[in-house]
Amino acid sequence: MPMVRDRFWLWGQTPDGHYGPDNPYRLPGHSRMTAMEGNAYFGIPNCCRVKIQGQPAAPYDQESMVMDTLDQVVWSLLGAGGEQATEWGDLDEVIRQARLFPNITGGIFDDFFSPHRMDVYTPEKLSLMKKRLCEGAGRDMSLWVVYYERELGLDVTPYFAPFDVITFWTWYADHLADLEKNLDAVIAMAPGKRVLAGCYMWDYGGRKPMTCAQMER
Repeated sequence: MPMVRDRFWLWGQTPDGHYGPDNPYRLPGHSRMTAMEGNAYFGIPNCCRVKIQGQPAAPYDQESMVMDTLDQVVWSLLGAGGEQATEWGDLDEVIRQARLFPNITGGIFDDFFSPHRMDVYTPEKLSLMKKRLCEGAGRDMSLWVVYYERELGLDVTPYFAPFDVITFWTWYADHLADLEKNLDAVIAMAPGKRVLAGCYMWDYGGRKPMTCAQMER
């Protein structure tokens, strides 16, 4: 029987990846847990493994090997906002990993909706990348994107077409009160797409801990 946890995905990044040189989000302490350790700790069977601050560096074989016991893994085609938006991103490496590891089922664009990234990756370019991803892997592969609540006012609907999965994140914890309304808006903007609600454990917009009430929400 399918379980609720089967629908959960861990957002997996390198330890201390969010701290940067000056800890802009005022995170406490340090993060020591790897992505795979996080999956095991929470009992989550799927992972979005996303590059941040240049890590992990290709080739990804060792990382993919460690995650081989998970049900599904989606690798970043373009990592967090500080990663360079090259012509094809990490497409070739993700294709190579998908050939080696059957549980790799897609690629994701993190922090996508910035003017520069949207200029590099037009809807037509994204469609071509999806085609190359599927052909290179020799099977159907899903294309994912990160979309923030703070971006709801942008006219980005044409960019949704090539994507199969929209992950929607509420950057400011104070705005969680509007989560259902905002999710309905995203679903209406992207009919037929899978929509996942991102769940933070830190108020990144406010650069402070979330309240217990916000966590419960």
